[in-house]
Amino acid sequence: MTSLKKLKSSRVKHSAEVSKQTGFPSPATHYLEHTVDLHEHLVKHPDATFFVRVEGDELSEYNMHHNDILIIDRSLSAKQNTLLLIVEEGEFKIKRFSTSQKTPYVVWGVVTYIIHAAL
Repeated sequence: MTSLKKLKSSRVKHSAEVSKQTGFPSPATHYLEHTVDLHEHLVKHPDATFFVRVEGDELSEYNMHHNDILIIDRSLSAKQNTLLLIVEEGEFKIKRFSTSQKTPYVVWGVVTYIIHAAL
């Protein structure tokens, strides 16, 4: 009969580091790079930025599809032709800002990025 036991954690802690060279240096050593932090590149105002997942394909006219992620920045002002997350008649909607817009709505934030799968 097989018995299962809880694994004990090792007392020796390992941390990621560059390996200590023995022998010839690796020709790939100069290719070591830091990881890419998307927050660092895509979020300019962390306290005013949030993410929204798109459900359905009714926003395809804006190149937004099911399960896409929108990055919304509430600290930015609406400018001509920017995409906005708005509240209109109690519902969240995406609209392209236009100075000729007649229907009243509340701007919730500016869409700064649309992240979607390439496959």
